[in-house]
Amino acid sequence: MSSTKRDYYDVLGISRDADAAAIKRAYRKLAKKYHPDSNPGDKTAEQMFKDVNEAYDVLSDPKKKKLYDQFGHAAFDETAGYGQGAGAGAGGFGGFGGFGNGAGGAYRSGSFRSGDGTYHEFHFEGGDGEDIFGDLFGNMFGGKGRTGSAGFGGSGFHGFGGGNGFSGSGFSDRGNDLNAEVQITFDEAVHGCEKTITIQNPNQPGSRPQTLKVKIPAGIETGKSIRLAGKGMPGSGGGAAGDLLLKITVGERPGWTRKGMDVYSDVEVPFTTAVFGGETLVHTLYGDVVCKIKAGTHSGTKIRLRGKGIVSLKDPSIHGDQYAVVRIQVPDDLSPEAKQKLKEFEEICRRDGRFHAA
Repeated sequence: MSSTKRDYYDVLGISRDADAAAIKRAYRKLAKKYHPDSNPGDKTAEQMFKDVNEAYDVLSDPKKKKLYDQFGHAAFDETAGYGQGAGAGAGGFGGFGGFGNGAGGAYRSGSFRSGDGTYHEFHFEGGDGEDIFGDLFGNMFGGKGRTGSAGFGGSGFHGFGGGNGFSGSGFSDRGNDLNAEVQITFDEAVHGCEKTITIQNPNQPGSRPQTLKVKIPAGIETGKSIRLAGKGMPGSGGGAAGDLLLKITVGERPGWTRKGMDVYSDVEVPFTTAVFGGETLVHTLYGDVVCKIKAGTHSGTKIRLRGKGIVSLKDPSIHGDQYAVVRIQVPDDLSPEAKQKLKEFEEICRRDGRFHAA
């Protein structure tokens, strides 16, 4: 990695004491802002999207975050050599840095990564560097590490890339998460469903598509995401695969509006039923019900149907409500006799002062 790479905390715009929740919130906000789908052809946004994902990959992993907080970007750079001292000239040794014969044989500070992926620091000046190295590692390599002893040959250390618990990388990386979108119908969101989706690794255009069956929970709404663990990018060095995040978009249903867990629908009521009162059939998400209409009901009146709304994602025993909005049916094909009766009704209402002619 380049030494000019931006600080991961600055990339996400968070403080160094931010907790896991704050890190995730910052990542989601920036990933959405710089996503290539929202910024087609914008190279700056594309690079920011990569930086944001790289920063989140490290800071969301407790082990990687600990290493980064201690060593910065050098913790993940195989070529940097951690904390190299002045005059370091010996070959690299796996994840080691800072070893080398300087003036007068002085060895400086550095760090090494053990087989379990943890880091250790050492600091010394002058003296016999080989003795110190031997004290650090004991008989791990079959000797104290002196020139010509078992495990080492010549002066300095060269080209150890595996065996004895050490390797060139020294740690594993979790794969990046993938993002995809799924569209479902209004009814599928209400009742839940199972969808079959086909995805392809964006970094391997010629790779074979993967078909997955996804269970969509009842009650989900637009903007929510479903996380499929281990279905993202493969990890490196034995690291776990990332996750697949499916963003849900719910289609519309004519005559219906959703507001959280509540739904609103229209119900047409005959003029005479609104005047005299009676009953009307109301369609719900779970079947038809008969509702009573009070005499003198006005257009726009809401009939509340408890528990006929959307199910809660957190508790399937909880449902929202449905509000049926009354729309008065106005007759448009009256017979001469019916028109005469309505004229008489109008005259009576005007005489009683119930309404005035325009």
